[in-house]
Amino acid sequence: MNRTIKALGLCVALAAGLGMSLPSYAATTLRIGTVLAPDDPMGQGLEKFKKEVEAATNGDVVVEVFHNSQLGDTTEMIDQARAGANVGTVTDVARLSSFVPSLAIMSAPFLFDTYEQADKFALSDEYLAWGDQLKEKSGLVMLASNWYQGPRHALTQKPISTPADLKGVRMRTIGAPIWIETINAMGATATPIAWGEVYSALQLGTIDAAEAQPTAIKGAKLYEVIKNVTKTGHIQLVTALVVSASAWDQISAENQKIVRDLAVENGRYASGLTIDLGEKALADVAASGVTISDVDLAPFKQAVSGVYGKLNLEGEAAIVNKVLGR
Repeated sequence: MNRTIKALGLCVALAAGLGMSLPSYAATTLRIGTVLAPDDPMGQGLEKFKKEVEAATNGDVVVEVFHNSQLGDTTEMIDQARAGANVGTVTDVARLSSFVPSLAIMSAPFLFDTYEQADKFALSDEYLAWGDQLKEKSGLVMLASNWYQGPRHALTQKPISTPADLKGVRMRTIGAPIWIETINAMGATATPIAWGEVYSALQLGTIDAAEAQPTAIKGAKLYEVIKNVTKTGHIQLVTALVVSASAWDQISAENQKIVRDLAVENGRYASGLTIDLGEKALADVAASGVTISDVDLAPFKQAVSGVYGKLNLEGEAAIVNKVLGR
């Protein structure tokens, strides 16, 4: 009898020991926010990502999607994630360059000609190595960096055809050095404010102009408060899906791979929507009475050519060209 009790006790102790030595993963919730509208391609991509992640992980990873700045502006969501909250967002990569300076190259002016080029570079060993550094230096994990939001165009009250036409124009842009230097080099005065404030700032005259991609112009109804869209395409807005490292480390290695793969796959899905819906969005904006104009890009490309050297990104540009074989 005593031997039986001792044997049972030993089994319990062994089981407890084994339980303590193996990692245990409870269901993890990732709260993904975006400043864009639900019908924006990024919003549609995130909703698809949510469904597929939850199905593929059998509910071990739950994704909640919040649109229209419900979790705050992009910078605020990044700050929440870095503080350890189970929060993530789709962000322009330039915002992350304060942690890993090389990442700013993804938002460099007139760098990528097509989405395919950006997608290829975003999955290159060189770029992914910078992504690995991001976790160490910021507490953020980059799941995928191929969520394309489209070409950024100039939104103004007066027609423009050269950089000289932008002199003295206060243009809203993203508050990262590569964006600020690009807009200033184009001739305008870069004015960083939160995306959710752009409509009212244009309406009240706090700013004179903005720059945005076609789907966002339509989604934010900026056509109601501007008169001209000039197709400068000065930056191809390639964005990244990032989450808190604290939340990420709660997920098993098997499920991490599933989530990463689906982030890349749905980045391509959302990007496809961006490309398909971009021209339609511009057509709808034109139908509202806004003038849509093409422009000779040569003067603008010349004007921003010094931005690479000013921000020490010439080496990164060479890496991009090598990866793309050009």
